[in-house]
Amino acid sequence: MKAAYITHPSFMRHEMGPHHPECPDRLAAISDRLLLRGILDMMDTIEAPAATPEQIDRAHDMRHYYEMRGASPAEGYLSLDPDTAMNPYTWTAALHAAGALVLATELVARGDYRRAFCAVRPPGHHATSDQAMGFCFFNNVAVGIRHATQVLGLERVALIDFDVHHGNGSEEILAGDEQVLMVSTFQTRLYPFNGEEARGPNMCNVGLPPYSDGAALRAAVSERWLPALRDFRPQMLFISAGFDAHREDDMSQLGWRDEDYAWVSREIVRFADEACDGRIVSTLEGGYHIAALARCVELHLRALLGLD
Repeated sequence: MKAAYITHPSFMRHEMGPHHPECPDRLAAISDRLLLRGILDMMDTIEAPAATPEQIDRAHDMRHYYEMRGASPAEGYLSLDPDTAMNPYTWTAALHAAGALVLATELVARGDYRRAFCAVRPPGHHATSDQAMGFCFFNNVAVGIRHATQVLGLERVALIDFDVHHGNGSEEILAGDEQVLMVSTFQTRLYPFNGEEARGPNMCNVGLPPYSDGAALRAAVSERWLPALRDFRPQMLFISAGFDAHREDDMSQLGWRDEDYAWVSREIVRFADEACDGRIVSTLEGGYHIAALARCVELHLRALLGLD
């Protein structure tokens, strides 16, 4: 089964300073492994367009768009918070990262592909409607979701977020939206230090305690996510795929292993096949141990491709 692999050269030019964990090496390692393992031979690589102001506006306050454009430095770096900075290429990369989700949504919704993976930088799920934070500038997945519901006419879509950090921006933008269900796992007492109290009835937030392992993930999926998803009956699934809960990743204190990412990806695919004709749009969020990230993205894509 062919799937779309959506990316853009600008993602390799955005960087936030020496030794920053959200670095171009992340995408390079992913691409190298997928080429070596033959995964990209089974996918169509497509260049992401830049999102338009109108597309960004569906998920963000329009002032945020113009503030980000105006903040773009001509040289060097401009810090937006202690963790998040722009270089001269960030603005272009952020537009293409959001545009990747718009394109992926269209390709999957109209049946060109059943699955699409957006290999993007910068990530997006911490960006709120009016604030860049946590390495994120625009909320890429929320831009895609709003395109699905407000432009393409889907009535119900679900967002699955398994990053180790709570997708606070996605929750802020989508809370109370009756067309969207968001289910997530994240480590408690970790940046952005929220998520335990859901902001809306369409949120199924499952905080996992530090030093828990893949068994906690599997319980969250089986006991919380899947019942909520079955009740909601989405027509398409979106995934904020973060790989920083891995035991080798020092950004967190969770103990997930490669096989846990393979398992959760297979469970998502199984549900999608049952509920929404297999339609999945997945996008890269976190994951900062380069070797573990590349391995687990491969396992994630193998599941999306039906290889496992």
